[in-house]
Amino acid sequence: MSTKDDSGKQGKKGKIKVSKNGPYIVSGETPLAEHKMEFDEDGNPCKWQEGKRFPSQESYALCRCGGSKNKPFCDGIHAKINFDGAEKASKEPYLDLCESIDGPALKLTDAQHLCASARFCHRAGGTWNLTMQSNDPDAKKIAIEEAGDCPSGRLVAWDKKTEKEIEPEFGPSIGVVEDSQAGTIGPLRVIGKIPVESADGTTYEVRNRVTLCRCGKSRNKPFCDSSHVR
Repeated sequence: MSTKDDSGKQGKKGKIKVSKNGPYIVSGETPLAEHKMEFDEDGNPCKWQEGKRFPSQESYALCRCGGSKNKPFCDGIHAKINFDGAEKASKEPYLDLCESIDGPALKLTDAQHLCASARFCHRAGGTWNLTMQSNDPDAKKIAIEEAGDCPSGRLVAWDKKTEKEIEPEFGPSIGVVEDSQAGTIGPLRVIGKIPVESADGTTYEVRNRVTLCRCGKSRNKPFCDSSHVR
């Protein structure tokens, strides 16, 4: 998936600032586009597809209360509805919060509390089963794809020989997730190691894939916890 703007220039190194009870303030000309799911013949998500790109801006504010009439952008409604955006997410490293599953060729780490219910892990029997069958080249390939497509970074595949994580190569960008199958807006898909700074000035662990809540209901703010599909 391309992360270049219309001029062909890669976005500058930016960051996302979580404002207190307010929007996400994005800086650094970070590209913004709709990210849509493609589905296989069994109805399982199998691929991300970039949709409409929003015009490039040096900085912009994205709604996180769920009430804006100008989604994905903030329109100030959070102040009128007294939005409680208190951050509850841990700042502990991912590896301190996840469980591990060992297969013959792959290891899979899983931090369930980060699940954004994107369902890429369901294809072909599921990422967990495929990891346990990863001596089979096809199973290994699909397990790696599914882990890499997990938008929240809940799932990470690791090569057992090198002991290194297997991550897709992303340029910094933000995706506005549209889940047509579930009939709901999804979270913000943040890829390419964009720093997310808390309202208190500290920075969460910088990761290649995270999902930020934009329905306002997550109990793991600022990150998504699947509340949008409940």
